[in-house]
Amino acid sequence: MDIKSKIKHFQNYLQSSNCRLVAVSKTKPNADILEAYDSGQRIFGENKVQELTTKYEGLPKDIEWHMIGHLQRNKVKYIAPFINLIHSIDSLKLLKEVEKQGNKVGKTINCLLQVFIADEDTKFGLDEPELMELIHHPEVGSMKHVKIKGLMGMATFTDNKEKIRQEFKKLKSVFDRISDKDLPSHIEMKELSMGMSGDYDIAREEGSTLIRLGSSIFGARN
Repeated sequence: MDIKSKIKHFQNYLQSSNCRLVAVSKTKPNADILEAYDSGQRIFGENKVQELTTKYEGLPKDIEWHMIGHLQRNKVKYIAPFINLIHSIDSLKLLKEVEKQGNKVGKTINCLLQVFIADEDTKFGLDEPELMELIHHPEVGSMKHVKIKGLMGMATFTDNKEKIRQEFKKLKSVFDRISDKDLPSHIEMKELSMGMSGDYDIAREEGSTLIRLGSSIFGARN
């Protein structure tokens, strides 16, 4: 299947489950992104700030750009003016920088808090106590240029489907527990970003609202 056919396939597949597709376009040329765009795809995810800013400059301005990779504080300023959603907030320091840069450009920046659910040291994220501490931190409560829209997590890279399912279930249960709490007005549990090319079917079944697909659409990374 070509990119256009794959986009249509996944849009139809996810439509029935209140789940949206984030087309992960890292390392892919603008021509591939435009092919997906011409098929009706508007949400694209990137891992690296420099690549993201370059693509933003050269592509249609109604694209909804998502930062899905690990984000360094000194890079926030480059994406603050145009980013639609940052999936990878994993510390109070990073959130404070997003608030600062949002204030500078006069906009509210949507964020997801990244939760560590995998069995791998290479993954980033907050554990559950850190997550709760961040949500209820007084400094977070006073932020005016950040809106926390939900959570993101990455499962262990394994062929063990039951393990992946349990990790997604755990994240969904944390998401549901926070949803039931009385939260400040700028914190809501609306989006749950989980699932990639190797485990999107399980993520969809376990309640994901945003699935991040790269190689399933664009082929192997360059």
